[in-house]
Amino acid sequence: MALILCLETATKNCSVALSKDGAFLAAKEFAGENYSQAELLHLFIQDVLDEANLAFSDLNAVAVSAGPGSYTGLRIGVAAAKGLCYALDIPLLSVSTLEILATAKQITSGYKVPMLDARRMEVYTAVYDINNQLIEAVSAKILDEQSFDTYNETLFLFGDGAHKCKELFANRTNIFIDESLPYPSARNMVSLAHESYTNQNFQDVAYFEPFYLKDFIAGGVK
Repeated sequence: MALILCLETATKNCSVALSKDGAFLAAKEFAGENYSQAELLHLFIQDVLDEANLAFSDLNAVAVSAGPGSYTGLRIGVAAAKGLCYALDIPLLSVSTLEILATAKQITSGYKVPMLDARRMEVYTAVYDINNQLIEAVSAKILDEQSFDTYNETLFLFGDGAHKCKELFANRTNIFIDESLPYPSARNMVSLAHESYTNQNFQDVAYFEPFYLKDFIAGGVK
């Protein structure tokens, strides 16, 4: 049996989910105007355990959204995951934040382009196929009219950075923007975390660091 706690704190959505053998059990999340992970994360963890009538000692692993995303949000999530794994002596799993978001978008053709807001005209993004296989590596991309112009395939843009593309790509007939899916959710980590656990793709609890993608600037971006 694999009982996995999933933590997603890379964006304004503070999200926690619990799964058993790859099946969803419970979740709690909140996305507000401000980042609230420090106040809500541990409360949500207790809530999902209580909902499933389980205890911390029942957990077999903790999975955390690894980034890119908010510097502070990522650190809070990773610190919580590490603390639990160390205290309970269980494995630490990590999942790409953009892959979590891509998993939530179902398409039958074309490519998925999840985008996380990195302020101004910059986004954290990658390109995935319909099976969530990486086509273009994760990057911090400054958007302009030529962005993604090498693709003839249909592109589906989503995430809280996609709104920047509405005017920019207004004349691009192969680009569609979905603003209904702004944030990654721990709910969409369940299958990814279970796969990592099954493959024993564990992280070093002492040395694992989030994938920040860009250097943190004090007083600057998130």
